[in-house]
Order: sequence, then structure tokens, then C-alpha cells
Amino acid sequence: MNILVLGSLAYDRIMDFPDKFSNHILPDKIHILNVCFMVNGLRELFGGTAGNIAYNLALLEERPLILASAGKDFDSYEKWLRSLGLPMESIRRVPHEFTAGAYITTDLSDNQITGFNPGAMKEPCNQDIERFDPSDTIAIVAPGNLDDMSNYPELFRARGIPFIFDPGQSIPALGPERILQGLRGSRIFISNDYELEMVTRAIGVTKQNMLEETSAIITTLGENGSVVTTLEGEYVIPAVIPDKVSDPTGAGDAFRAGLIKGLVTGKTLVEAARMGTVSASFGVECQGTQCHKFTVQDFWKRHHRTFGNVQ
Repeated sequence: MNILVLGSLAYDRIMDFPDKFSNHILPDKIHILNVCFMVNGLRELFGGTAGNIAYNLALLEERPLILASAGKDFDSYEKWLRSLGLPMESIRRVPHEFTAGAYITTDLSDNQITGFNPGAMKEPCNQDIERFDPSDTIAIVAPGNLDDMSNYPELFRARGIPFIFDPGQSIPALGPERILQGLRGSRIFISNDYELEMVTRAIGVTKQNMLEETSAIITTLGENGSVVTTLEGEYVIPAVIPDKVSDPTGAGDAFRAGLIKGLVTGKTLVEAARMGTVSASFGVECQGTQCHKFTVQDFWKRHHRTFGNVQ
């Protein structure tokens, strides 16, 4: 089955400051702030919603198409994605921009200062979806270029391609009208509980009313698992206990990959959400969003540990 992953590609550039920011910021001079933090070094990691979801799908032996824009510095990221067997033909290269990048500095108290350059993400991906058979295709609209997040739900609806709407951190920038546009006709709306509250307030409806626009709502709850809500009722999915917890960043994208894997292999929505929870449990075990690894055998072993021997 064709899996279309619409979202972002980005470099995460991580720096550690061996002190506390508060020791170098004068409260009475905050209006003329001018500081420089000498960091220990820099680590460059691959990220972005589309890249993260595609990475986890590759671990699950799927080969999704990434619909996103990348910049003139994309070569190392492209090499990484190719090493996973992922196709590149749906990634737009923008030669006059850098690939989107997050520059994150963390101090000894785990406070963070982040600068984000959208770079090539400012450009829509401009991919044609007419060639995809709706009966053999599923898509996810994840945070990325705002025009893509607004336009592709309409294109998917017109083409009859089922899609998951996942506005995430783009909720404030999208605004009520474009959120409704993305929600309308989606197969699944997915978010964490905080984002769900943001959406219901933005569009002025209850969670139950949202089911007039989407077939199902999946709400992730971190260490408390997730909830699947349909017109038939609510189903609580317990969390899967990881072997260790290093970094929760990227667990949501790993969840989405497991969910999609379940859907394309004919699982029910609840069964697919369980698979998402298993995938997310691996995602927290390594610092970075594409650093963890697992085999399909590892996946089902952990699935069995929590949910029984169901494949």
C-alpha cells in the first residue's frame, strides 16, 4: 500500500551549556538582553515530523513516500534516508534555502533556548497525488508547511484518499478555519491531550462534536497510554513499558508510524493504536528522534508482553 507522509524534514542541532542560564542573565537588564553562551559542542541529528514518521515506518519494513521540502544542505540527510531504503522522489529540493533547522541549547537545569529556522519548509512540497490509487493509499498530514497542511486535506478528499490529520505544534499558526479544513473528512484526528484542548477551544466545539467531521479521534497521553474515540465509544490503550527512558521527544511520531503500519496491514483501529503504543515505547529509549532501533521480531515480542500474542 502507498503511504504518503506529509510533514517536515529538519536538522536538530543540539548544544549543551555547562552552567545555568540564570547565572548569566541579569533580571534588571532583561530589556537589553545581550548574552553569549559557550557550549560544550554540537550534535547534529535528523528530525522533522515526516522524517521521523518515515524512519519508524522503515523499521516496520514499510517504504513510505515523504512529501516535504528540503534545502541545499540536505545531502547527509538524504544519504541517511536512502540507507533505510526510503524513496526520495517526493521530496522537493529548494536550492536557495537551507533545510529547516532547530538550534537547541540546554543548560544544567534542563532549561532550553531554541531557535528555529524554517528554511525550505517555507516552500510547499508541490507533489502530484493523482497517480495514487485511493483504494491502495493512506496519507498523514503532519506539522510542516502551512499551505501544504491546508491544501492537501482538500486534495485527499477530492481524490478519495483516506488521511490522518495531525496538526500538532502548528495549531496556533493554522488558526480555526484551516484546522476545520484539515479535520473535515479525515479518517483520524490525532493529537496529545493538550493539543486536543487547543483545537476544541480554537474551533469552538466539544470533542464529541468533532466526530461529526472526522471518523475517529486518537489522543495520546504519554506514559498513561492513549484513548481511541469513535461514535461507538472510547477505548483506553495502556502504555507499553520501555526498557529505559532517555528522551520522550519523537515518541509521538513513532506512535503514528505504528498506527499507520497497523492500518495498512488490515488491523482494527484499536489494534492499530496498540501497535502505535508499542512503537512509541521504542522511541523514548534513545536521545534523538531517529536514534532508536528495533526489528519486527523485537516489536512483536514487546507487543506480546503487553497485549498478548496477537499479530
